[in-house]
Amino acid sequence: MTPPPAQVLVLDFGGVVTRTLFETHALTEQALGLARGTLAWRGPFDPSGDPLWQAMQAGAISERDYWLQRTREAGRLVGEDWDAMETFVRRARGADPEAVVRPEADMAIRLAHHNGVRLAILSNELDLFYGADFRGRLPLLDLFEAIVDATYTGILKPDPRSYGAVTAALGVPAGACVFVDDQKRNIEGAVRSGMRTVHFDVRQPADGYRQALALLGIEPPAEGRHDVA
Repeated sequence: MTPPPAQVLVLDFGGVVTRTLFETHALTEQALGLARGTLAWRGPFDPSGDPLWQAMQAGAISERDYWLQRTREAGRLVGEDWDAMETFVRRARGADPEAVVRPEADMAIRLAHHNGVRLAILSNELDLFYGADFRGRLPLLDLFEAIVDATYTGILKPDPRSYGAVTAALGVPAGACVFVDDQKRNIEGAVRSGMRTVHFDVRQPADGYRQALALLGIEPPAEGRHDVA
């Protein structure tokens, strides 16, 4: 028997709502005053051309180690010492928040809202990395009823309490939620909590949102159409 459609869409932020730093080199270079093509590392989009990414995938370094090195490299390029990824993110993305939002995310979020689906964000580092002023300048987030951010709760996914904070904020059972995240362990945590899930592939964002909308019982518009009120 097919389960009924879910009623809540819960999204990770970085990588799911916004494009990854790998995808926005041109915007980063412009924001930092760097020549076009200065940033050549592309992580999952060109693993063979990014040995540091390969080392991370092999378990030789952690994800935090990867981004700390990239942060330090970017800082040196502008003649500064950066030792925290949030410095990199804020400097790279602060100029125009809407420019880094995935068009697929914008479409799916507006379509879900139009169809009466409730919306929530569950992030490990939204304001820590982006700064509170970033989301204040992103009108799309006004559609979300709840934003649960470990910057303030101190509870990181995949801790079961993080998923519980979302369901408590909305007053819904976990089974009513579709959770979308690009990190496998966060998806596994959501599955254990009872949520339906979509493991988001940043290389194929349209597919991820198509899966999420299907679980919500929503037919996405024809390819190329984004005429959602």
